[in-house]
Amino acid sequence: MKIAILSRNPKLYSTKRLVEAAEKKGHEAVVIDHLKCNIEIEKRKPKIYYIDHYLEGFDAVIPRIGASVTFYGTAVVRQFEMMKVFTAVESVALVRSRDKLRSLQILSRASVGMPKTVFTNYSKDVDHLVDAVGGTPLVLKLLEGTQGLGVVLAESKNAAKSIIEAFNGLQARVVVQEFIEESGGADIRAFVVDGVVVGAMKRQGKEGEFRSNLHRGGTASLVELTDEEEITAVKAARALGLGVAGVDMVQSNRGPLVLEVNSSPGLEGIERATGKNIAREIIKFVERHV
Repeated sequence: MKIAILSRNPKLYSTKRLVEAAEKKGHEAVVIDHLKCNIEIEKRKPKIYYIDHYLEGFDAVIPRIGASVTFYGTAVVRQFEMMKVFTAVESVALVRSRDKLRSLQILSRASVGMPKTVFTNYSKDVDHLVDAVGGTPLVLKLLEGTQGLGVVLAESKNAAKSIIEAFNGLQARVVVQEFIEESGGADIRAFVVDGVVVGAMKRQGKEGEFRSNLHRGGTASLVELTDEEEITAVKAARALGLGVAGVDMVQSNRGPLVLEVNSSPGLEGIERATGKNIAREIIKFVERHV
């Protein structure tokens, strides 16, 4: 097979691992910077021009689209789909997952457990927002935040009011979410490929930090999922239509609660924590569907 890996940097860990895994299985892997693609639209002749040539002969594409370039990246993925090329992450699913509010609404409809969440159009009724998620402390998240950025813990109602007013003043969209105290600053990432959990790690925030993201100094370790956690992760990925997904959950007194579903999850943390070849699982997924 000839596989396109959409990535802006061929030196990134995840990109290199996917190339290695593809080549070990006898496939040709080509790294393509999606921002350097020109999309040519014509009746029954969709084409992609890349740097100095047309992209042809590809059997599959594995998108690694950064959050800041979601619009153009998904347009490139959509063009590959129009060219009848299989994609490991479909364009519509990628768009769904990047819209935090929409993804939470979809998960809610699919009866996936999640923390109580409120989204508002710059409401000044902070008392109601706080009460709706069960009081303080509570978590405030920017809709466009990634890797733990734009996530703030408000310990009191006054703090929540000040932060919400600050975000409102910047016209930044924010969601108010229940704080799951019993999680102890830890969460679980389950890596789902083609409807199966192929690896899972527990991420623990550093002391005094409620965010567990590895980019924020958290640590990762291998974890054995309960049946309920595994079912929840698979259900969340399926609800959003993602063939490859990183499902982030916290353990609560009422079972696993999904925080977010990532459509371009990094491979470095999960492979090092679990010792598993996750990149190979993604290539095997592509093989099964091409």
